Amino acid sequence: MNYIALAQTEKLRLAVGGLSHGHVGWVLSSMDRGDYEIVGIAESDRELAEKYANQFGFSMSLVYDDLAEMLEKTKPEAIAAFGNTFDHLKIVQEAAPRGIHVMVEKPLAVSLAHAREMEALAKKHGIHLLTNYETSWYPTNHRAKEMLESGEFGEAVKIIVRDGHRGPKKIGVGPEFLDWLTDPKLNGGGALMDFGCYGANLMTWLTAGERPISVTAITQQLQPENNPKVEDDATIIVNYPDKQLIIQASWNWPIGRKDMEIYGQTGVIYADNRNQLRIRMAEGYDGFEEEKMELPELDPPYPDPFLFLKAVIRGEFELTEFDLYSLENNLIVMEILEAAKESAEKGRTVFLKN
Repeated sequence: MNYIALAQTEKLRLAVGGLSHGHVGWVLSSMDRGDYEIVGIAESDRELAEKYANQFGFSMSLVYDDLAEMLEKTKPEAIAAFGNTFDHLKIVQEAAPRGIHVMVEKPLAVSLAHAREMEALAKKHGIHLLTNYETSWYPTNHRAKEMLESGEFGEAVKIIVRDGHRGPKKIGVGPEFLDWLTDPKLNGGGALMDFGCYGANLMTWLTAGERPISVTAITQQLQPENNPKVEDDATIIVNYPDKQLIIQASWNWPIGRKDMEIYGQTGVIYADNRNQLRIRMAEGYDGFEEEKMELPELDPPYPDPFLFLKAVIRGEFELTEFDLYSLENNLIVMEILEAAKESAEKGRTVFLKN
């Protein structure tokens, strides 16, 4: 079904949980296009809510201090979480028993314990619980997966995923976002959680849900003046029986990046960014033939999380097993992140339980 057909079906009744996430402007700026309507917003910071109401032109009558009251009175079909990560559990606790579907911004939760409680609630009440990542709708990542599955490159033996930027304060995120993003309780950590989740999510998708054997992580705090409570750099080695994932998550890259390298037995796939992909086929010892590609955007609903959420809820799009948005994928992501935090703290490799 195409975008126009999806948009013309009955609008999705969507609520917004929190306004302190720096990406909330996306849902607010797209609300007039016709495929969903915002029926309620839960945000206790009235000054922040008024700022966004003035910027995006919505009525303050939509804003409730209390999440439960908002859900009860507005009766949305789904809620998109745009507050701190710690509150993801609370949103599922309130939404799931009411049969309201949930989409959270990555990562799924601040901890594996929170994630498992969220999973239990979602399954008990039969709701969709999606996790939104920017890289889920990169055409380069999808093409890389197709190439890997074609067998042309042989089995993947090493995958390197690098994500990050100069750091939240240096790139100028808003104060309400900075406050919780650099708080170990509200974010679950620093750069390890903020950007380490991307590599774990992509790898779980590429391997159709394979769980790793072990995780080894080293974290550093290279900007103590900007990130005094959390690590701002993490290198995570995720070990599988026949391959290895290296995640480099950092708030210290001089240039913002979200890229992936897949090393097979006969060549390498470089997903350099959203649209640019390169492949190098090996020739001799150190020679190679390189091909560069500029890829078009994916077909809807994938490039848009709110259209995607609507399509899943209305049964117009069925999630494949271990899809990038899926709950089963993101539970493994949380296992990897939890093990990485433990490894960095204890200075040893952590083996995942069977």
